[in-house]
Amino acid sequence: MLSTFIDNGRAALADRERRASLCFNFKKDHMMQEYSHEEIIDYAMYILDMRLRDRGHAFTSPTDTKRYLRLHFNGQERETFCVMFLDNQHRMIEYQELFQGTIDGASVHPREVVKASLKFNAAAVLFSHNHPSGVSEPSQADKRITERLKSALSLVDVRVIDHMIVGDAETYSFAEHGLI
Repeated sequence: MLSTFIDNGRAALADRERRASLCFNFKKDHMMQEYSHEEIIDYAMYILDMRLRDRGHAFTSPTDTKRYLRLHFNGQERETFCVMFLDNQHRMIEYQELFQGTIDGASVHPREVVKASLKFNAAAVLFSHNHPSGVSEPSQADKRITERLKSALSLVDVRVIDHMIVGDAETYSFAEHGLI
């Protein structure tokens, strides 16, 4: 019985490895074309970006937002702080990388976030950044800057709806944990 279990496990592992190493073929203009995994991820990112930038799409689903951010931050080696600028209905106006740092931090300047929010006439914002270490738990510095940004933006009537931190396996949401 144990040998059957081990054989099934080996077969499943071999199948996953085989599928992971494949390039995918798609029919385009009646011709087969081969795409690498990177090209497929880039195309998926493009599709998600178009879907989320559609003026009719409101950011009411944390799941969609997390998917978008996971693809956006995939493979980045430096900490990057981004802001999603939203209208009153939480539809995306613009998504921008505002600050880049090193492997363990990025300097975030509230003044620049306020300036950009006013430039895009945003009613709300959603912050996101990655942790290249892979751990999505917020640091004390993450919590402090989120409070500073909330305070600065409240002076110009811009709501902060979330701050998401993307790690290797999970995305942490301040809103889901009652921190916003």
